[in-house]
Amino acid sequence: MNIVVLIKQVPGTTQVKINPDTGTLIRDGVEAVVNPFDEYAIEEAVRIKEKVGGVVKVVTMGPPQAESALRTAISMGADEGILISDRAFAGSDTWATSYTLAKGIQTIGDVDLIISGKQAIDGDTAQVGPGVAEMLGIPFVAWVRKIEEITSSSIRLERLMEGGYDVVEMPLPGLITVVKEINTPRMASLKGKMKAKKATIKTLDAASMDLDENRIGLKGSPTQVLRSFVPERKSGGEKIEGEVPDLVDKLQSTILDLGIVK
Repeated sequence: MNIVVLIKQVPGTTQVKINPDTGTLIRDGVEAVVNPFDEYAIEEAVRIKEKVGGVVKVVTMGPPQAESALRTAISMGADEGILISDRAFAGSDTWATSYTLAKGIQTIGDVDLIISGKQAIDGDTAQVGPGVAEMLGIPFVAWVRKIEEITSSSIRLERLMEGGYDVVEMPLPGLITVVKEINTPRMASLKGKMKAKKATIKTLDAASMDLDENRIGLKGSPTQVLRSFVPERKSGGEKIEGEVPDLVDKLQSTILDLGIVK
């Protein structure tokens, strides 16, 4: 089983700054971590490998320092780390990122299953996973909370839904995005950390992939970030006390005053 895990290195803080000229994230001086949702994807890939055998390759797209995220994944049990990095990719939106990642996966070779977290905590779009699947022309299932069975040709899983879950069977190769309910990520072992420290990280740049230069970076991005800010915290509110009948009357009056219902 050849498994690719898509991960992203994200700021370890909400206090992010955006370059006013390019609309891209200013990473200098900002702590970077593996996107928390992607840790569940790494763990699930390693569990599948332990159960049915295979190789887990972890892929990320980002600047050279994103290599540290790949080493974290290797310390958790992944076999290889691949960094897709080039200045030409700077400013990519989710469309351009999906295209570039898909081309990177095609460059890697045969893949049976692609796994990623449901979304990244910096953008919260949840668009890259399905975008990659669409670019590759493979089936896709989101919000996976459990893998019931996997073979060389298909996977049966539970997809989290509002108020319950669906059981879905999907042919392979395919792509899934997972939610935190799927597992508990393991802590890296000392052996894993030593392996990660010694691992050779392969880098793919624009020249090493069959890319359309009009579909990458800022040039290939139909959307751009114009402004990023931390929402203002609001406090206060009115506390209502008293007997239940009085509280009901008060709430009804407040709702009518606010125009929530008529």
